[in-house]
Amino acid sequence: MTKSSLKLAIIGGGSSYTPELIEGVLKRLDHLPVKEIHFVDIEAGQNKLEIIVDLARRMVEKVGADITLKASLDRRAAIKEADFVMTQFRVGGLQARASDERIPLKYDVIGQETTGPGGFAKALRTIPVILDICNDIEELAPNAWMLNFTNPAGLVTEAVQKYTKVKTIGLCNVPVSMEMMIAEMMGCSPDKLTLECAGLNHLLWAHRAWLDGKDVTAEVLGKVGDGANFSMTNIFEEPWDPVFLKALGAIPCPYHRYFYQTDAMLAEEKGSAERDGTRAEQVMATERELFELYQDTSLDQKPEQLEQRGGAYYSDASLNLVDAIYNDLNTIHVVNVRNNGTIAGLPDDAVIECSAVVGNWGARPLAVGHLSPAVSGLVHQVKAYEQLTVEAAVHGDYDQAFMALANNPLVPDIKRAKAILDDILKANHDYLPQFSH
Repeated sequence: MTKSSLKLAIIGGGSSYTPELIEGVLKRLDHLPVKEIHFVDIEAGQNKLEIIVDLARRMVEKVGADITLKASLDRRAAIKEADFVMTQFRVGGLQARASDERIPLKYDVIGQETTGPGGFAKALRTIPVILDICNDIEELAPNAWMLNFTNPAGLVTEAVQKYTKVKTIGLCNVPVSMEMMIAEMMGCSPDKLTLECAGLNHLLWAHRAWLDGKDVTAEVLGKVGDGANFSMTNIFEEPWDPVFLKALGAIPCPYHRYFYQTDAMLAEEKGSAERDGTRAEQVMATERELFELYQDTSLDQKPEQLEQRGGAYYSDASLNLVDAIYNDLNTIHVVNVRNNGTIAGLPDDAVIECSAVVGNWGARPLAVGHLSPAVSGLVHQVKAYEQLTVEAAVHGDYDQAFMALANNPLVPDIKRAKAILDDILKANHDYLPQFSH
């Protein structure tokens, strides 16, 4: 890519995360010639969008950068001739997320934004919208890269890969956060570490950790089992059993707590929902505070309070990817890509999350081969759930939706799967026209 100026389109520009993205762009101006950023949102988000773009202008003016900022509700204008389209939206807003979290809890099932039935509901709402956005990209910016941050990132990326021609890479801040936390435990800088990552989005293991060429996997597992910080702002830090970690032999991501320590996580979720509200309800309060801060006309940088929102390293994950593609760096990033034989035994068209070399041709995953039996069963089960969910979302197919939940490891039996599905369809009626038949 030899273009001397770049246009970024930010879909969901009114997100409270956007200032972090702007900060990331401004940090990289010497090697990423971003000249235009077009933020776009929907009507309901117009007020937030205006607040965000005003703050972004102050941030850009502070450093004297030559970047044109635009904000509108016109998605097609934002996408037209963009080089990178970044998707970071939430269909139904935090209100819909709160319902995703509360419905499963009614049935003693994990209620969480991206795993289990909560992630399923979010995928049903999101996939038709992302495919619609892809139609615009195919028509108005056929050479653009779509970097998808919208959760559940693996499922959404799989739908795009299967049903569109858009060049896309899915990404998540979990792998970067894992790297940062492991570097902290080992007392080294992150660039000294190499993690061999493979799995699915929010179901990722670092199968090997290397520090200066030495395998330190067992040492890291020892530290995690000994209580070293290894969680995200949005996930309760239930301690890991050191005996389990040693037997597992791979470093689990923080989201694995939902699968490996389901009872403890469910009890914590139920207690927290009663006491302080679900995670979404808590985030609503954080969001209100953030947007009040953002309106302060003297604020011209990303406020520290944004860290509490749970999206640490979000801009690093996305802009390092833009950098690798634009500057053809051939550096290793953990991304969501088509499997194509990378993990043996999974379908070629399944989207996996793994270490990949990224250059101007996109992401080439590093071959993994067969996963250890300690992890492969869970990967196959969650992937079956994901494949069924994608089909259910695209075709509005009740049977596939039912089978998706019946196959999800966090849903204990079909009676609950059916009750949860019916509640989700009822609660999301306005967002799921594909199921109206």
